[in-house]
Amino acid sequence: MTTRARSFDSAAALYAANRPGYPEALYDAVEELCGRPLAGARVADVGAGTGLGTGPMHRRGARVVAVEPGDGMAAEFRRAHPEVPVVRGDGDRLPLATAAFDLVTYAQAWHWTDPALAVPEALRVLRPGGALALWWNDIDESVPWVAAQGERIRAFFDADGGAAAATATHFRTLPQGLASGFTTRTVAWSRRIPLDAHLANLSSHSAFLVLGAEGTRAFMDAERGHLAGLFPDGTVEEPYTVGLYVARSA
Repeated sequence: MTTRARSFDSAAALYAANRPGYPEALYDAVEELCGRPLAGARVADVGAGTGLGTGPMHRRGARVVAVEPGDGMAAEFRRAHPEVPVVRGDGDRLPLATAAFDLVTYAQAWHWTDPALAVPEALRVLRPGGALALWWNDIDESVPWVAAQGERIRAFFDADGGAAAATATHFRTLPQGLASGFTTRTVAWSRRIPLDAHLANLSSHSAFLVLGAEGTRAFMDAERGHLAGLFPDGTVEEPYTVGLYVARSA
């Protein structure tokens, strides 16, 4: 798990350039489920990476502090968001003051924590009535071409002896011990990007980063052939669903 979590440091620029961000409707839902606007809220964005989730909250007027453990990701964050403070640490040991935040967020990052440690830490730094918000951006496998690609990825890692590395969804679990439980929302959205950017997005996932350049290149070359006929103009529409989970503290 640690190897995969830290694999992004070697590819922070690739990650920042090609990973999808999040639709504005997601932040509308965060505000609704948290019961307050982001404007003026004190937010800790944990596992902030290159700031794909942090930046939009800052632009909405939140007073955000980013928490990021990785050297490469933190450096890319500072380059892209020099106006937002970033501290080094992770969700299991938050380097933050007690009862100082209205909202603790994990954008595509909760699955890298130990919930037995991260839940008490989130509750410690939240103010009374604050909220913990977790979300994941998943490509929508109800779309046929996406489902077919998913099968090819799983078959590739099966053949490589690394089926468990093919997806992060299998080790996602919502934390227990939060009195309010979680309120959920799903937001569907899509983006249109060049085929090269779509393949670069795939290659920025931890399974491929751990695999290494040669194996990743072999898969992406084959995948380009699969997709070229489906998208003859060289533009891919990636469909996503964001799953949002919000729990309020006492």
